[in-house]
Amino acid sequence: MFGIGMSELLVVLLIVVLFFGGKKLPQLGSSLGQSIKNFKKGIKDGEDDTDKKA
Repeated sequence: MFGIGMSELLVVLLIVVLFFGGKKLPQLGSSLGQSIKNFKKGIKDGEDDTDKKA
């Protein structure tokens, strides 16, 4: 997985928890998931528009 081991992932997770705090993590995860969902929807809509024009 991108050459990142389990120990590196734990260090990154620890830094994220220290930076954002425990209370903000659910909000951060929710907004990240919503952003990914909207991005995928935008890509799909763009592909549908391209197919209709062709």
